[in-house]
Amino acid sequence: MAIKLNAEIRKVAGKGAARAVRKNANIPAVIYGEKKEPVSIELNGRDFNMLLGQPSLRTKLFEIDTPNGKEDAMLMDIQYHPVSDKVVHVDFKRINVKEPVRVVVPVEVINADVSKGIKLGGVLNFAVRKVGLVGLVHDMPEKITIDLADVNIGDTIHGSDLVLPKGITLGLHMADLAFATIGGKMPEETDAKKAAAAAAPAAAPAKAAPAKK
Repeated sequence: MAIKLNAEIRKVAGKGAARAVRKNANIPAVIYGEKKEPVSIELNGRDFNMLLGQPSLRTKLFEIDTPNGKEDAMLMDIQYHPVSDKVVHVDFKRINVKEPVRVVVPVEVINADVSKGIKLGGVLNFAVRKVGLVGLVHDMPEKITIDLADVNIGDTIHGSDLVLPKGITLGLHMADLAFATIGGKMPEETDAKKAAAAAAPAAAPAKAAPAKK
């Protein structure tokens, strides 16, 4: 579902004009891309700041209503003040909602508490926590989950093993990445080694050197 924003057109650009926007508790922003001229806009500061608590804003479609018409866009960058941490500028990129977009979404593991491998003493190595995806913005998920319930010791979850929504594909070089692994040794392997060590004959004591006459 698209996020709707209202925006005013900024007729004057530059640092001074941006400061004036911020003095009114609003946020300067820009919309660019799709081989069109960039448009400088002014967002309602209160409305935009309320959105910051939502997860995965960069995977969602923004419908921005301006006096010049509606813009379909995705959030590309948010700049913050280094001291106050307030939003000082926002960048949006226009998109064609009928064409695939490339985004990066978080990866999350679930069912670690009931995982076969972890219950047997294995250790989870969650190595890659973001994945690049390609697809229509309306089909794009907020995150991808890895279900560890049936993952055993020695198993590795690669990008090609991830469960993706219909119409969504992996980005370039994602398929071969090892996202999660459960390392360790199976209990029977450990028990076998202990038994072998116990059954091994004790080393014969070294013979004493003959006494000198």
